[in-house]
Amino acid sequence: MGKLFEKDLPDEFSEEVYEFVETVREKGGKIKKGVNETTKALERGFAKLVIVAEDVDPIEIVLHLPALAKEKNVPLIPVKSKEQLGKAAGIEVKASSVAIIDVGKAQKEFDSLLKKFEDLTKR
Repeated sequence: MGKLFEKDLPDEFSEEVYEFVETVREKGGKIKKGVNETTKALERGFAKLVIVAEDVDPIEIVLHLPALAKEKNVPLIPVKSKEQLGKAAGIEVKASSVAIIDVGKAQKEFDSLLKKFEDLTKR
């Protein structure tokens, strides 16, 4: 199986990302769920952040997302679990990926999450 991201991020960071997704939902933000919706959001220039689960099988389903996110200059954060990502996004099924379209009133949390991700990936 391929690997989505070259650096392993701490499990605690995945937990913070799930909490952020829930916060966006609670604070009036807008989220697209699933690979197709995430891809469309990126292609159309609506995505502000893409979150992709690393336990997708087969991984090929999401392998186009990092390149597309890079091309569109949108940060992409990997998380450990598609099951937890689905729950955080408010759906009863697993989500291989989500795109944050609008952070709603969670701008402070958004900025903080991106800063922490940047710090973790610089090491």
